[in-house]
Amino acid sequence: MISLQNVSVRYGDLLALDNLSLELERGQVFGYIGPNGAGKSTTMKVLACLLRADAGEASVDGLSVRKHPEKIRKIVGFMPDFLGVYDDLTVHEYLQFFCAAFGVARPKRSSLIDGVLELTDLTEKKHEMVSGLSRGMQQRLGVARVLVHDPKVLLLDEPASGLDPRARIEMRSLLMELQRMGKTIIVSSHILSELHEMCSSIGIIERGKLLFAGTTEQAIAESGAGERIAIRLEADAVRAASVLSEDERVASATVEDEGEGEVESEREVLVELAPGKHGHHFILERLVNDGFRINAFTPRSVKLEDVFLRITKGQVQ
Repeated sequence: MISLQNVSVRYGDLLALDNLSLELERGQVFGYIGPNGAGKSTTMKVLACLLRADAGEASVDGLSVRKHPEKIRKIVGFMPDFLGVYDDLTVHEYLQFFCAAFGVARPKRSSLIDGVLELTDLTEKKHEMVSGLSRGMQQRLGVARVLVHDPKVLLLDEPASGLDPRARIEMRSLLMELQRMGKTIIVSSHILSELHEMCSSIGIIERGKLLFAGTTEQAIAESGAGERIAIRLEADAVRAASVLSEDERVASATVEDEGEGEVESEREVLVELAPGKHGHHFILERLVNDGFRINAFTPRSVKLEDVFLRITKGQVQ
């Protein structure tokens, strides 16, 4: 559904995209991760036919962005990170305007608008002024806008930006519903835990270079991040970390919550297994045999934030 082959984009002396190649299948939800200025928005603008690449080829549903931009705009919905809205319109008038802009037949507009308002949970706001909507509702209205022409592909640049926790949860639920509808989605976000939950694959970009593209499981394997276990002991957390660090199956064992005056029983030892090592029963056996008293033993899943930090170098344009 989406293909980029050796795409490069320059802004003057700045190389915003550096020989980027990416393939996405129909119905895939792709989480696009990277620091500000990494090239995420530039990638979306190329696919939305708002920006011409300096080199390489890109296509959407088999259509070249160079040869068929008008056809592509009919099957793509692009929501930028800062969405402009028209304050002097009602929600219904706002969507009516974009239906007309996308050439939706007049007899179909009312039912179509009712449908996208229901999907985005804005039906009760239908006759309210856009200026009176909260930030979260305006973001949902932005999604409603990109859905009025029923696009096959959605390009959502930071749709959860600036939202409070409840609004972020509602936005995540909406994106998962769009996934069930079969939309192919590229979504960028700085809230990596949410991408982990709703994306079938991820891409990590830094300084215009795509460092990784694949499933979260593949990213964890490539990053070298091992399984983790948090252990809470009655005492001797520092000594326990030292003992476990000597085992070749352990990549690291560190004591968390080491502030001054910290109660010993409230300190945890965080153990990361060496890459490729699985199972953690040997840790329990080692600690018990050495006389440590264990209050809690909790396996922890590897977070997308950990993977991101390992794969990237912290460089910005």
